[in-house]
Amino acid sequence: MPFYIRREVSKLWKRICAETATEINLLAENWKYILGGLIFQYIHGLAARGVHYIHRAGPTLQDVGFFLLPELGQDKAYISEIVFTFIFVSFVLWTFHPFILKSKKVYTVLIWCRVLAFLVMCQFLRIITIYSTQLPGPNYHCREGSNLARLPPPDNILQVLIIIPRGVLYGCGDLIFSSHMIFSLVFVRTYHKYGTRRLVKHFAWLIVVVQSFLIVASRKHYTVDVVVAWYTVNLVVFFVDKKLPELPDRPSGGGAFLLPLSKDNKTKEENHHKLVNGNSGDSADWRPRTQINGKTMEQGNVEAVTIGP
Repeated sequence: MPFYIRREVSKLWKRICAETATEINLLAENWKYILGGLIFQYIHGLAARGVHYIHRAGPTLQDVGFFLLPELGQDKAYISEIVFTFIFVSFVLWTFHPFILKSKKVYTVLIWCRVLAFLVMCQFLRIITIYSTQLPGPNYHCREGSNLARLPPPDNILQVLIIIPRGVLYGCGDLIFSSHMIFSLVFVRTYHKYGTRRLVKHFAWLIVVVQSFLIVASRKHYTVDVVVAWYTVNLVVFFVDKKLPELPDRPSGGGAFLLPLSKDNKTKEENHHKLVNGNSGDSADWRPRTQINGKTMEQGNVEAVTIGP
């Protein structure tokens, strides 16, 4: 192996180890938020599966999106899932870029704490709406005559608690508002704020718009499900983001892997700086002074000075 390759591999390994140590410290402080957010993902899945038990198949409702967008067909319904998977995987990989790249703006643990807070709030509202009114599902396996349109009563508790894979792939009744749009909009909004590539930001928003049309064209949701998701998720993220503390800026240079100083440490450092410089740090103490006859006079306070022989 050439020398420069070994050198770069060594640098990369040191970077990964240093970043891992930093993220472990952050995880030790914020593991409750991460765990709570992950648990709520499962709770949201259980809620969506519960709606499937009470879903009633019926005629597809009149929808403006169904009139304007041609139906993709059951054999092409996977296209929207491919787009969603691309958005999901791309965002997850981006959140772990601090382990690899030199230029980094966020901490992985802190960015996921923020993302999970957005998701939990949006999904909490979604649980309320899907249980408030059950609409006949427009998806192919949710229509009249399909054996999957309504789940039979469970034989045991495990049939309710185990939601993968049938509960994810063949759900019915959990329509308003789209869960795919919740994840996509939260991910794109987060990257729009903390990402650094302007072109990628524009491309991400374009992909979400395309996904919105594909969801309706594949008849997985009504148009109202997508429209409500667009303004609900954006409003939730806007207001929750205002309540959350802002993410700290990562230091540059040699301190790329150091955690930001706490308020107490910052105060101690400022006090130390004041003692070293022999002043209180106020702007008035930095005014220029003039020495006359062995006395130090502040500029602006000398009106008349008599110089002796």
